[in-house]
Amino acid sequence: MSGQAPAGSIAFLGGYEPRLCGIATFTHDLCEAVSAAAPSAQCITGAVNDRPEGYKYPPRVRFELQEKDLNSYRRAADFLNFNNVDVLCVQHEFGIYGGAAGSHLLALLKEVRMPVVTTLHTVLREPSPQQRKVMEELAMRSDRLVVMARKGAEILRETYGVPEAKVDIIPHGIPDIAFSDSAVYKAQFGVEGRVVLLTFGLLGPGKGIEHAIEALPAIVKEHPNVVYLVLGATHPHLVAREGERYRLSLERLAEDRGVKSHVIFYNRFVSLEDLKEFIGATDIYLTPYLNEAQITSGTLAYVFGAGKAVVSTPYWHAQELLADGRGTLVPFRNPEAIADAVCDYLNHPYQLEVTRRQAHHHGREMIWPAVAQRYLESFQHARADRKAAPRTAFAGWTLASRPYDLPPVRLDHLVRMSDHTGIFQHAIFNVPNYHEGYCTDDNARAFILCNLLAELGASPPGENLDHLASSYLAFLAAALNRDTGRFRNFMSHGRQWLEDCGSEDSHGRALWALGNGAGHSRNEGRRRLCVQLFEIGLPAVLNFTSPRAVAFTLLGIHEFLRNHPTCPKAGKVRERLTNWLVKLWKDCADENWPWFESSATYDNARLCQALILSGRWMPHPEALEIGLKSLRWLASIQRTQGGHFRPIGSDGFYVKEGARADFDQQPVEAQAMVSACLEAYHATEDSTWSSEARRAFEWFLGRNDLGLPLYDSSNGGCGDGLHADRVNENQGAESTLAFLLALAEMDWAQNPLTHLPPSLT
Repeated sequence: MSGQAPAGSIAFLGGYEPRLCGIATFTHDLCEAVSAAAPSAQCITGAVNDRPEGYKYPPRVRFELQEKDLNSYRRAADFLNFNNVDVLCVQHEFGIYGGAAGSHLLALLKEVRMPVVTTLHTVLREPSPQQRKVMEELAMRSDRLVVMARKGAEILRETYGVPEAKVDIIPHGIPDIAFSDSAVYKAQFGVEGRVVLLTFGLLGPGKGIEHAIEALPAIVKEHPNVVYLVLGATHPHLVAREGERYRLSLERLAEDRGVKSHVIFYNRFVSLEDLKEFIGATDIYLTPYLNEAQITSGTLAYVFGAGKAVVSTPYWHAQELLADGRGTLVPFRNPEAIADAVCDYLNHPYQLEVTRRQAHHHGREMIWPAVAQRYLESFQHARADRKAAPRTAFAGWTLASRPYDLPPVRLDHLVRMSDHTGIFQHAIFNVPNYHEGYCTDDNARAFILCNLLAELGASPPGENLDHLASSYLAFLAAALNRDTGRFRNFMSHGRQWLEDCGSEDSHGRALWALGNGAGHSRNEGRRRLCVQLFEIGLPAVLNFTSPRAVAFTLLGIHEFLRNHPTCPKAGKVRERLTNWLVKLWKDCADENWPWFESSATYDNARLCQALILSGRWMPHPEALEIGLKSLRWLASIQRTQGGHFRPIGSDGFYVKEGARADFDQQPVEAQAMVSACLEAYHATEDSTWSSEARRAFEWFLGRNDLGLPLYDSSNGGCGDGLHADRVNENQGAESTLAFLLALAEMDWAQNPLTHLPPSLT
């Protein structure tokens, strides 16, 4: 197929310089190369920001996305559609897009109308469930997939079922560097007369540089004039998380092994021109990476194409590129093998020269002009495929089918209600009420919210979820009386516990939050503490008599088993509690009252939700059937003739054969209904349940008996209830958290991973 440019415009999406990451560099270089190869086409770029303030981009960048802002992806799709872009070329790496496993990207791909060519910088043979779902939908919504190695195409076929005809193998582009003598470049770095080993790229533990340093004593013993250059800044995300710990450990290792004078660290992100100089001075390039599953390495491609001898561990890209004598492969984590391979090259200069020339010759297929032509062919192929088999999924959204327009996440009031101890229970209007102090119930809810927002990538800019999560978890840790295995509930503003033992419900909510943290928290310390507290608090539940405490605990056990699926204690407790709820239902339910008790009171839908989850995942078909049947009844009695949600009121509740209370309506009822209906949808794929979830959520926004919103759009707070004549204007923690949790769960439901809500991953 000819490499002529497609008419009109080509858009590239990924990171972009001056952002410091390999994807940003690749996107920039590819865009410039295609622009040079197709001067008649307009090449534009969309840049993904990993920080709120973004970057000072060049004019080539026409639109920006905030990594964690789902709506910015939909706005980007609008921009591309409105500007009639002819082809979209996406750079895909799980880590650069927001949402679970980078799933926010799918929101954009679902809405764009033009053909899509996606370059896969990572192809995982053993993906997590979230990564698999993202990759499968990414493959479905892309017209062509580009991989940089044959192994990538093999994995796409065998692991994801992608047909070979849909995949283009295009090598990683490289600058056109002439074959040269390294001695010409060494003086400027002060290493003239020395043998130069080089590793470059963003530093991180996966690079395995410690094994190259471990190899140096043996190399230096035989070749004392060797110097090892380690070029590159530590990855910005790693610096933010743990500073320069890895680099400092390498420096200490070099000193401990007596080779400090043979290692030079250049702690900076170099320009392409500077990089060419460093590569020019190199005699042997080392890539001691630790992960076999690395499908591409831009640094390896650059140095190989410049005609340098390479000693590398056998990750997939290296296996292909260095085959047939074009380099040397050594086992992972083996300093002795690295030393032997380097010395073998240095002891046989002729073989070193032959290897270099083979690499340089092979690299001519990888220079950017050649790669750009291959991409133009792929773009043409994508347009031809789309024309031959148009897909209605790309026809664009109608107003009716466009994703539900959810309010933005605002945490102003949540932050105002929180201090270093935890979150206050109550508020007077929107002002925290110190007099009422704190409770375990609300800190448990708040901790779950933090984990959900962090995983969803929906935290508003500037909000420190990490700090809030630590405060809420610290409260739960303090609430647990380790002598009795029970959680206390109420604490005064002066940090004095007001009881020796809290309610069964508060204990169940604490276990729910801890199970959630054990399964979802991305912070290792918090995750381990959650496991410890969960295991201490779990046995007490076996003697509980509160159905809601049992339901909350079941929800927590499910979350806990997400990361600890073989824990026998949790599995046995889940089985006992599930059977207890099933028996409770059988003992009370009849044809006209299919419920667990003789009254329907508070947090009702949690009973249904717990059985739906247990029924689906144990599996326990009877529990699933009861969960769905009871939820169907609950939905029917909480739906008005006008079609809006009317929760059972707390002013009397609903007693069997009695009149139900319509007021006071509580936010926790709406939130519980949202959660349970979404679980029912995931269990059945019956869209009726997603409609019920939306109905319950809209209660917060004003689709209720009074037509008044409880949600305060100015600060993210929520009124404490709906009375017969007004909204309760106090914005307490329980109500505000109910709204924010419902909003986050609805956001999950609209996330492209609709079949993987947070509780099912």
